[in-house]
Amino acid sequence: MLQVSVIDRDHYLNFVETEPYRNFLQYPSWADLKAEWKWASELLGWFTGDGQMVGGALVLYRKVPGLNKYLAYIPRGPMIDWFSNRKLSEWFEPLLSHLKQRHVFTVKMDPPLVRKKWSSQTIMQAIQEFQSHGLKNRKLTDIRPDQIFNDVEYVQQELAELGWRKNEGQDSFDTVQPQFVFRLNMRGKSLEQVYSGFYPAWQNKIHQAEQEGIHVYLGTEEDLPQFHHLLRITAEREKSQVRGLSYFERMFETLIMENPYRVRLYLARLGERILSASLAVRVNGHTWDLYNARHGESLADPASVYLRWKMIQDAYQQGDRLFDFRGVSTVLDENNPLFELLHFKLGFGGEACELVGEWDYPVIPMLYWAFDMYMKKR
Repeated sequence: MLQVSVIDRDHYLNFVETEPYRNFLQYPSWADLKAEWKWASELLGWFTGDGQMVGGALVLYRKVPGLNKYLAYIPRGPMIDWFSNRKLSEWFEPLLSHLKQRHVFTVKMDPPLVRKKWSSQTIMQAIQEFQSHGLKNRKLTDIRPDQIFNDVEYVQQELAELGWRKNEGQDSFDTVQPQFVFRLNMRGKSLEQVYSGFYPAWQNKIHQAEQEGIHVYLGTEEDLPQFHHLLRITAEREKSQVRGLSYFERMFETLIMENPYRVRLYLARLGERILSASLAVRVNGHTWDLYNARHGESLADPASVYLRWKMIQDAYQQGDRLFDFRGVSTVLDENNPLFELLHFKLGFGGEACELVGEWDYPVIPMLYWAFDMYMKKR
């Protein structure tokens, strides 16, 4: 039988660095950042009878006001062997037993498992076919995937049998973490081959940026106010919300303290004017384009495309073979503003990936139901 217990930071870091499902949301530094927003946290390990650590999870806890009850959240985790000979119950029974001792009324997780993949070429061909047949209101899920991972489908069935409930949102961004992401897999490719996979229009934008003299460079904490100013401009244009400058200052400080290469700020400048910027986060093997901002109206302006190419080059040179553009909508309607984000990312080749999504386990069903109703009415 597996046992779950709290472990210290060094022990956890040693494990996570070799874990194939590692991601920045499961690193201690992310918990340090969230502590500023009243999230408590624990680093947990699964151990065999002989003391070998075989799984890990960063768990965030949020207290319910007025009650000694907590919401437990495992972002993009847990990091377990999802396809071992062990039943999932052998992993989750000791976890839930531990969380009940922490007065948890519900557990939320979004496992790091990909269900389906669609290549850029497949998506663009489907869009052209939809247009030629006059089909409207199509979604990514209306397209036949290039890959379906049946073993992940079995995992979902087993989770449901154990009492986990899947949160079915209308679109990718209706859950805490996006269910659909766009990734550029560079394994087994040279940088030249990666570049050749970009759409010709995107290659032309890169050449245009070079000819115009746009310069991409790495910023420091002192450049965060400029980045945040550009982020606010972008948010106002898109009528979205943006965190305060202090959040990004704290992010820089916290992540760099854990690893000096964990976070990088990229800025694209023409003369003295900042045209585009992005905050990248990485762990060994994987880089994420986490926050991005731009001065221009178009998401796919030359500065933004050129900046991403520089980020991809840096990721590759650091040994990362997965460049993650993060979330995309499933909307394929060119008249819908959400489509622009997917279209921009399609230009770099790569593939759209559907993850298994967000799952809840109601430890106390009535309290879970009341909390769920409250959240839906907000």
